Amino acid sequence: MGVTLFIQKITNIACHKIIIINRIKVAGPYNRFINSGLRFLILAMFISLASCKGGVTRTDESPTRGDIRIISDESFQPLIDTEVETFTSLYINAKIKPLYKPEYDVINDFMNDSVKLIVTSKKLTEDQIQYLRDSLIIARTISFAWDALVLVTNKVNNDTLIKYEDIRNIFLGNIKRWKELESRSKLGDIRVIFDNTKSGNIRYFKELFEIESSLPDNFFAVNSNTEVIDFVSKNNDALGIVSVNWISDVDDSLSRSFVKKINIVGVSPRFNYDGTYYRPSPGAIYTKEYPFVREIFFISRETFHGLGSGFIQWATAEQGQRIVLKSGLVPATMPIRLVQIKTE
Repeated sequence: MGVTLFIQKITNIACHKIIIINRIKVAGPYNRFINSGLRFLILAMFISLASCKGGVTRTDESPTRGDIRIISDESFQPLIDTEVETFTSLYINAKIKPLYKPEYDVINDFMNDSVKLIVTSKKLTEDQIQYLRDSLIIARTISFAWDALVLVTNKVNNDTLIKYEDIRNIFLGNIKRWKELESRSKLGDIRVIFDNTKSGNIRYFKELFEIESSLPDNFFAVNSNTEVIDFVSKNNDALGIVSVNWISDVDDSLSRSFVKKINIVGVSPRFNYDGTYYRPSPGAIYTKEYPFVREIFFISRETFHGLGSGFIQWATAEQGQRIVLKSGLVPATMPIRLVQIKTE
């Protein structure tokens, strides 16, 4: 708001001087005065579209009012849909339209100034941050939640426990058949199915396993997390990769329907393997005993405290973080209490 008032003051000074100039006879003694006024006017024209009669420029956007778009990685659609729906039901003058794209496109849209707020598991690079700074834009990155990437198999596949190192070897192309994981398996080749060639899901694994070359020829891309689940449910030999966000909300009918169609694979810890396997429960995500965990961020380039900032503040406060927890993910800003239940 301080910058806006400064621009308006410059404009008003320029206009005031030009008005005075129109009322007097231009002569030598007034040349400096005229030039000063013109300089102010030119400066004001370059940095503001305010008119000479304008007064204070008013905006209808506030932290709880306005009309904006946000773009999110498609992997987080169920969570973001719930967050947006709840926020806009509480603040009826807030209109937020979420769009969902692969991670690569989400970042590109943000860098091209097509959107002010994105949801992603990938932080901006130092070069991207510097590029924005050179354009006088400060990007704010705010931690929102902890997610996990899940391996899923067909219901007829009995091999639902896989060692971390075996998964790494699948990605490196060293293991390509189900018999190499379980000698009694009657299945043939492993077909690994992921959501998109521009996906953050597959980028995560490539970075984790330090894969710089192309993926093995038994890796196949579809178009979304939902298509991964659908493909795996229809193909016995498939091993799918999805965000836990799609199958973790026990109160959501779509999430429950997905869980009925596939198996969720348990994975051994990355370090200190002791024969224990973990599925991506909130507790195992929080402790990182489940090895494929990632952080979800809001990244904003908003230049004032508008609706985007208001939504971030709400989503990272108690109400928004309770939605994260209810969705089966782990809140990033709310304390978590783990309870260990002993069974006889």
